[in-house]
Amino acid sequence: MSVHSVNHTNIYYQGADKILLAVDCIIFGFDKNLLKLLLFKRKVEPFKNEWSLIGRFIREDENINNAAEKVLEECTGLNDVFLEQLFCYGDASRDPGGRVVSIAYYALIRLDEQKEQSVEDFHAHWFDVNEVPELILDHNAMIEAAFEKLKQKARVQPIGFELLPEKFTIPNLQALYESIYQVNLDGRNFRKKILSMGILEKLDEKDKTSSKKGAYLYKFNQEKYENLLDKGFGFEI
Repeated sequence: MSVHSVNHTNIYYQGADKILLAVDCIIFGFDKNLLKLLLFKRKVEPFKNEWSLIGRFIREDENINNAAEKVLEECTGLNDVFLEQLFCYGDASRDPGGRVVSIAYYALIRLDEQKEQSVEDFHAHWFDVNEVPELILDHNAMIEAAFEKLKQKARVQPIGFELLPEKFTIPNLQALYESIYQVNLDGRNFRKKILSMGILEKLDEKDKTSSKKGAYLYKFNQEKYENLLDKGFGFEI
């Protein structure tokens, strides 16, 4: 038997209180100029069939980060997405089902029709961030914390590109940041500022879904951004 398979709790920590450890994922997506949040109907008691974040208990042989990644895939069918630890929620009375500590993560997903439909197979549903229902436990507080974290990081890092398709228009990008900040931005100033950074690659393609003239498509140049970082570049919107 390997050392990793030994139940150390039984050997060394007999008599210690049992505390359950869980992960909960706040999953953001962006589509049709709306910032969305993925929720699902809880499958177990307490609070069965009520709206909840995506999550589950961590297994004894799992690392926490790996557990969060698996939760995403098991509950949504999605993988290889931006995922970052947010905060630990451990109020002693937070869960009437037992003494449960939850590690919250937030994820950013590039949405398309296939991904939007696929989560329905897991009994999950995308909500506009401004129309989130009342959730179980402290999940609404987790969402508020994740939204604030997203706002803070979006101002100083190009994290917003994790929510956009590979090709996008400047109006798409502006709509995303308006959804994150919950404000209206001046289109001319936004375009001037984002293009002046030199981190977007203009393509010879246009998106003509909203007009005959169309709008040029762009791509985020990760390599150029990292090179600029080495020279002291500061991303700020």
